[in-house]
Amino acid sequence: MINIEQMAIILDTLPDPAFILSRSGKYVAVFGGRDKRYYHDGSGLVGLYISDLIKPAKANWFLEQIARALESRKLLIEEYELSNSDVQGLPDDGPAKPIWFEGRIQALSFPVEGEEVVLWVASNISERHELEIRLRELGETDQLTGLFNRRKLQHDLTLHYKSYVRAAVPTSILMFDLDNLKRVNDSKGHHEGDEAIRVVAHICRQALRENDGAYRFGGDEFVITFPDTGLEQAMQLARQIHELSRKQLSRFLVDDAVVTVSMGITTIMQEDRSYEDAIRRADLALYQAKNGGKNRIIPA
Repeated sequence: MINIEQMAIILDTLPDPAFILSRSGKYVAVFGGRDKRYYHDGSGLVGLYISDLIKPAKANWFLEQIARALESRKLLIEEYELSNSDVQGLPDDGPAKPIWFEGRIQALSFPVEGEEVVLWVASNISERHELEIRLRELGETDQLTGLFNRRKLQHDLTLHYKSYVRAAVPTSILMFDLDNLKRVNDSKGHHEGDEAIRVVAHICRQALRENDGAYRFGGDEFVITFPDTGLEQAMQLARQIHELSRKQLSRFLVDDAVVTVSMGITTIMQEDRSYEDAIRRADLALYQAKNGGKNRIIPA
């Protein structure tokens, strides 16, 4: 049989830190955390409270998880981040990247000093989290342009449509493609055509606001989403992109034909049953722009 002294030694040698935390957020005991690559010495935490160390917004989140574990009596598994900006008394100009943890929180069957307690085991998962982000980015990014791809567009438009249905938050959609790109490919090769596509991606990055999204829809066709933006304002933004395209694509010239862009633009409407209705409307407006002489913007 393992005695109490031996159990304390075992707990103290755990690679990940394990905390006994009270409902009020007091550090009752700290074990483990011996993997110095990832953890600081936590022995000085005993007797302190989460609110003594962590800034209010994040401290409240920790207290909420403790309460959930105590009420459910089930194992909770939560991923969370901590950075210097979350910790009281540390400068805000610390490491740019936060540390990601997986917390396993389980209510214990006994009180300490008259207060309910949980066991909170924290595992550093920063490397795994970064790998997951990289894999997700690869799955959502177009390799040629670095813009988002069609899969990401479908995901984002689903959310935008839900926001419109739930709270009438408008989202406008700009669809455009390159005029005369086939002549560039046929005359100067696909490497020149690819360069024109990369220029368009650069223009998108120049012109977009923080919450706008740019996507390569396929081939030389692109989509830009303007969240929380009505059609009139979106038209102004589309004109800016159109003008930048006119200037920066002018060097892609074959005989008397220059590469330009044709655009169709719409906004999610009340009669739309899904975002796909809005995409079809933008696509039809783009078709009208192409048939109407190219190098123009058609609203729908």
